[in-house]
Amino acid sequence: MKTRVLMVCLGNICRSPLAEGILKSKVDTNKVFVDSAGTGSWHIGSQPDKRSIAIARKNDLDITDQRGRQFSEKDFDDFDHIFVMDNSNFRDVMSMARNDEDRKKVHLILEEIFPSENVDVPDPYHGGEQGFENVYMMLDEACEQIAEQLNNGTL
Repeated sequence: MKTRVLMVCLGNICRSPLAEGILKSKVDTNKVFVDSAGTGSWHIGSQPDKRSIAIARKNDLDITDQRGRQFSEKDFDDFDHIFVMDNSNFRDVMSMARNDEDRKKVHLILEEIFPSENVDVPDPYHGGEQGFENVYMMLDEACEQIAEQLNNGTL
């Protein structure tokens, strides 16, 4: 049975698509399924932001096949691990949790590299290209840790 990992941000066009693409590139996709979603509904069906696509492409990843979707309560049933990009997403996802089992699945993604510091992945949407570059580097480092744990069976 595949381990299922969900990446969540606000609109599912900037950070979570990058995290999805990065993690997919680091794991055996025959053993790990990775998807992404947003807490908001604005970009359902949309491709990732062109700046996310560009920074992914710059790093030899193609995320153009991804389409935005909204996080739902059903995702707690469908995924083993839910990584959120910031504290606001964390609160939104946790508010939908039905029980302790759901809550245990939800983690801030940067906890992987900054344990117990509650660090947010900044939303690069209103910033320039450098913001997307910075977000990519943060997510790449966090996804490296997640992939290592998935690959050695500790996550």
